[in-house]
Amino acid sequence: MKILGIDTSCDETAAAVVLDGCEILSNIVASQIKTHQEYGGIVPELASRKHIEAINYIVNKSLAEAEVTFDDLDAIAVTNRPGLIGALLVGVAAAKSLAYAHNLPLLGINHIEGHIYANYMVHDNLSFPHICLTVSGGHTLLVEVYEGWKYKVLGTTQDDAAGEVFDKVAKYMGLGFPGGKIIDELAQKGDPTVIDFPRPMIQSGDYQFSFSGVKTSVRYFVEKAEQAGSIEKGEISIEDIAASFQAAVVDVLVTKTIHAAKSSESKAITLTGGVAANSLLRTSLKSAAEEIGAEVYYPPINLCTDNGAMIAGIAYEKYQQGLRDELSLNAAANGSIVDV
Repeated sequence: MKILGIDTSCDETAAAVVLDGCEILSNIVASQIKTHQEYGGIVPELASRKHIEAINYIVNKSLAEAEVTFDDLDAIAVTNRPGLIGALLVGVAAAKSLAYAHNLPLLGINHIEGHIYANYMVHDNLSFPHICLTVSGGHTLLVEVYEGWKYKVLGTTQDDAAGEVFDKVAKYMGLGFPGGKIIDELAQKGDPTVIDFPRPMIQSGDYQFSFSGVKTSVRYFVEKAEQAGSIEKGEISIEDIAASFQAAVVDVLVTKTIHAAKSSESKAITLTGGVAANSLLRTSLKSAAEEIGAEVYYPPINLCTDNGAMIAGIAYEKYQQGLRDELSLNAAANGSIVDV
């Protein structure tokens, strides 16, 4: 069964063709990074306009690379929640038009479910239930994943998402956009023990996250360091600040995830979302998991960031469960995954 998956939830126009939920025949992504770099973050209106410019080309390119036509497809899936509403509307409008024109079933997909499913596309030996940590620019949550792709949300961020904080801190430090990759690379050259940034809610005993405190702490530290000339004099380095900040965020993410795995007695932990590409998060989570006899799974980089393949993949499972949407399908800026 071949499904075309479309994702325009944020700043990447993505389309992919996937066979039977796991075999990726094509996975095309048009990035908007250069468009948003000068603003230090994503500008929603610009994102929507860029999606309009790219969507037809990206869909056609995904079909061409997969060597299929619309006649070969069995369904069209599209992210319709959550995300930037203007951006989502572009993808939903395109998917609805194509479904109508080619008389194909339409499936509206939750973006977070796509991220959770991404691991299964490359690790089909995953056991259920397992713990999934989803971390990106818009989402940070811990989920217990059950067979049949049912979920129990254990905890979410109470303010900023982890990826959002990386971008904001990078902006405070004048490092550019997107911040996650830049800070990760700088941190590898710094000492994470130089500055003891706060670890919000790390001892709360639950699975909720909060990152606004560490973000503010970094901002004040950088402002004071600049006023005192500490960075200019070489008394403190940008690399040490990046490493210390990153260590604080990763420490919280790993501690909460391991706590959830121990409590559920799960031996499998999945890591997904754009921040799953962070090198310290990967190594730290894997090391901590080994201590409790658990194994960590994460997808390749092209399935961590937003993409159409994960949307088509989870759509296959939803299709098998009988999901179909009408042409009245709409986009929604918010949309939690359904608890068990």
